[in-house]
Amino acid sequence: MVEHYFSKKQGSELKIREIVATIRGIKVKLKLGSGTFSSKRVDSGSRLLAEAMQIGKNDSVLDLGCGTGIVGIVASHLTGNEVVLADVNERACMLAKENSGGLANITVLCGDMYEPVSGKNFDVIALNPPYTAGRSVCFKMIEEAKGHLNKGGSLQLVARHKKGGETLSRRMYGVFGNMQVIVKKSGYRVYMSVNN
Repeated sequence: MVEHYFSKKQGSELKIREIVATIRGIKVKLKLGSGTFSSKRVDSGSRLLAEAMQIGKNDSVLDLGCGTGIVGIVASHLTGNEVVLADVNERACMLAKENSGGLANITVLCGDMYEPVSGKNFDVIALNPPYTAGRSVCFKMIEEAKGHLNKGGSLQLVARHKKGGETLSRRMYGVFGNMQVIVKKSGYRVYMSVNN
């Protein structure tokens, strides 16, 4: 069976790589691991989302599909409110917990999509969707975001515009009735829809 980073359990041997990433002037020590998304460096999409995401100082944030946690960790420095990191991959959750250790406003939860935050709403949902899981999974993440956002809250999603991003941004417009591009860089865009 082929393992994917969006599988719950990883059977491969865990190989850890430690890196330091600086985003928005915030220096983050990260442990990355085999069997997780972007196991050798901070991927370009997550970096752009972390650099561009719009978070107010009292916003509650969900980093959905958090991987090893870089987007949520940066978010925790921008708000004094709760930041929840969630992923289906148990290995990613373990590393996200280690990487965010010491940050009082972060909670890491393991589970599929919105399952670990059932009944909770947020001001911002940050998402670097798992393209390789398929379009229907990405669409579901967009569609179900509406039910987990406070009024006036936003879904902020990063994607390669020419490699599925355009389709995802149209879906965001279809669900929320609005969509704007926050930033464009190296083929990536960060799209935002507001829950009016």
